Amino acid sequence: MQNIQYLILLMLSMIISLSIFFIVRKYNGSTKQIKVITLLLTVCTFVWSLSLTFQILFQNSGLPLTLFEGFASFGACFLPILILFWGLTFAQTNLSFKWYYLLLFVIPILSTVLMFTDSSTHLFYEHYSINLSETTYGPYFMIHSIFSYTCILIGVLILFYYSIRNAGFFSRQSLLLVLGTLVPTATNVLSYLGILNATVYLTPITFSIALSIYAIAIFKFKFLTVAPIALQRIVDRMSDSYLVLNSDNIITDFNQTFLNSFKLSSSEVRNKNIIDLFNYIKDFDIDLNEFLDTLESVKKSTDTYRFKIKFSKIDKSFNVEVNSINSKGKFLATLVLLKDETQHVKDMEIIKSNQELLMERERLASLGQLIGGIAHNLKTPIMSISGAAEGLTDLVKEYDSSIDDPQVNSADHHDIANDMSEWIEKIKTHTSYMSDVITAVKGQAVTLSAGDTKTDFTVEELIKRVNILMKHELKSALVNLNTDIKIDSSLIIKGNVNILVQVINNMISNAIQSYNGTPDKNIDLIVDKNDNNIVIQIKDYGCGMPKEVQDKLFKEMITTKGKNGTGLGLFMSYSTIRGNFNGNISFDSKQNVGTTFEIIIPV
Repeated sequence: MQNIQYLILLMLSMIISLSIFFIVRKYNGSTKQIKVITLLLTVCTFVWSLSLTFQILFQNSGLPLTLFEGFASFGACFLPILILFWGLTFAQTNLSFKWYYLLLFVIPILSTVLMFTDSSTHLFYEHYSINLSETTYGPYFMIHSIFSYTCILIGVLILFYYSIRNAGFFSRQSLLLVLGTLVPTATNVLSYLGILNATVYLTPITFSIALSIYAIAIFKFKFLTVAPIALQRIVDRMSDSYLVLNSDNIITDFNQTFLNSFKLSSSEVRNKNIIDLFNYIKDFDIDLNEFLDTLESVKKSTDTYRFKIKFSKIDKSFNVEVNSINSKGKFLATLVLLKDETQHVKDMEIIKSNQELLMERERLASLGQLIGGIAHNLKTPIMSISGAAEGLTDLVKEYDSSIDDPQVNSADHHDIANDMSEWIEKIKTHTSYMSDVITAVKGQAVTLSAGDTKTDFTVEELIKRVNILMKHELKSALVNLNTDIKIDSSLIIKGNVNILVQVINNMISNAIQSYNGTPDKNIDLIVDKNDNNIVIQIKDYGCGMPKEVQDKLFKEMITTKGKNGTGLGLFMSYSTIRGNFNGNISFDSKQNVGTTFEIIIPV
């Protein structure tokens, strides 16, 4: 009756082994090596169970029972090595087979040979019985047992250790691994110690139970897809930190980068609630209630939630991404990815500071140019007014001396008065010009300060201010500015005239510099209309721009003036026209031919 029970259990063990074999064979969720070793484990268990099944069926045939043990040894003796290689492969992802691994097969091969010849050598069993308590073991049995259990112990410890590292001590994968290993191990140890009255049939059955538990770990809880140590080493070297949370927001996995970033130990993170961990770290700039709501939301969604967080205590800033890990629509875990952007934030602050410094230098350079223009533009009318004053002074003296002169008639008085009127008209002309200069300069000074007030102005007013402010620089460079207004000069443009003047003046200055000091050159300033756009062209016939400068001209601060340029001029001009006038700037440049800039402004 007992044999029938064992026969049924052994047949059930074979069914389990075959079922796991075919399931694993179709399974694509693990590495190839782990898959192959898992298949071989099921084959060993099947062979072991099949051999003992025949032993029960033919136990009264007169054949020695150790013969069936010999066939069973093909499974029983090689199974421990497979468990060892299973652990090594899990640890290294792809195990490189070394020549000395062949030495591990010496004992299993020898055990198999001795099992087949045991009836004459009795090295394995001095007296064999299906009841382990009645069996007397030979001298070789201890060698075989120590080797087998050492292989099993090392393999399981490796699996258990890296399962804990990757999924946590109390993870379902690790607990199932422990349970599956304890079933055959405890049964065999208790049997050999005589505590449990067992038969030889019990061991393959318990290994089948272990395989069933492993199958649950493999297919229910993705044991074979738990990150092996090679992958763990990779994620530990990632520059980004990550946390894996279970459904209760408990941290089950993380990488070394996270520990290094927050100066924490593994024990301070593992199995901690993420909210408790944040409270432990302290000094952060997010609302924990909102963060908790995000964690709950992500469990029901496939969307990625992004936000920024700064931890003042460790002086680090992170761009955080939170999303769910799902398998076939089933929630498995929450992934919190923390991308360290501390250096990026600091670099942006430095860039902003440097940009402000460069812009200030550009303003000062423009202000210096403006002051130079003021000095020149006001010097000529002041000298003319001074000359007119001298002329009026002479006329006043002449008139005063003629009052008592009987030879001076009324016609002479009228001539003197006419001369005075002419000088006064000249003074008026010069003062009007000076007033225009001051108005233009004042507007540019306000623009350089910060002013962004939008007003209406005419094309005529625009060109007038450009001519006034560029007169000195053009004259000093001996360059002619040819102005051609092809549209109605009274056409209204909406925007800040001072800003547009500054952009045009900057382009004219660049055009002047393109001639590299060569005198008697021309710059064309053309104002035309295309559809509903005013097109202002600044055209020179100078050296042109290199291709590499053209490619980056409006994308970054670039200059062809070496240490004498900041690259802000055209970079800011483009931004100014886009931002203040909703317009655009284009250009065409050929080296040693010239450059044409077009400012396009909607009206």
